[in-house]
Amino acid sequence: MTDDTMAFLHQLRERGGEDLLKDLAEAVLQKLMDFDVDNLIGAGRYERSDGRTTQRNGYRSPRGLDRAMMQKLIQGDWIDAHDNLALVGPTGVGKSWIASALGHKACRDNRSVLYQRVPRLFEELALARGDGRHARLLRSLGRADLLVLDDWGLEPLDAAARHDLLEILEERYGRKSTLVTSQLPVDRWHEIVGDPTYADAIMDRLVHNAHRIELTGESLRRARAKSAITS
Repeated sequence: MTDDTMAFLHQLRERGGEDLLKDLAEAVLQKLMDFDVDNLIGAGRYERSDGRTTQRNGYRSPRGLDRAMMQKLIQGDWIDAHDNLALVGPTGVGKSWIASALGHKACRDNRSVLYQRVPRLFEELALARGDGRHARLLRSLGRADLLVLDDWGLEPLDAAARHDLLEILEERYGRKSTLVTSQLPVDRWHEIVGDPTYADAIMDRLVHNAHRIELTGESLRRARAKSAITS
């Protein structure tokens, strides 16, 4: 236990806890949101800790995302303008991590954010269709200021998923922002949707007003494994 932790516990006992718990919440939020832009784009020490992973290997790689672009995205003007964002690139280059960082920043700026892994989302929608929650779930997906759809394109959509996705995007288009991460380049998204008519309608609402960023470089997971072997 660190000296800072001990000091906090002593203050918590002496002050009755309520004010200090508020201070703690603010401190935790600040810690979560103090993202160094250089780290986000791989220009320095990259560190992430989620209970499973911590990296401090000095890994640096061109990612297809420069500092100016990252700063612009963090400011969130694209969310205010109800634009979308597509982050594409091979597995392990940091798409989900950047999406999470932007989502956390949007929360800090008092925007509502909803995160969904696409495969799990369609499973949940299928279950909701059978137990009466379907309409309510669709409404919640349409209301968030920022909807993060992670891992889009891992498998083709069936008819129900196509219909649900179009309903979600129709509700959000021009009113809210959607962030999509995918291993597939945008020009292959039509084949994931399948039906040409649905594909045209979905892509028009998802890509027409989207900022597109293609991330490149070696997988962070692979780089970490190499670092572990050589260290």
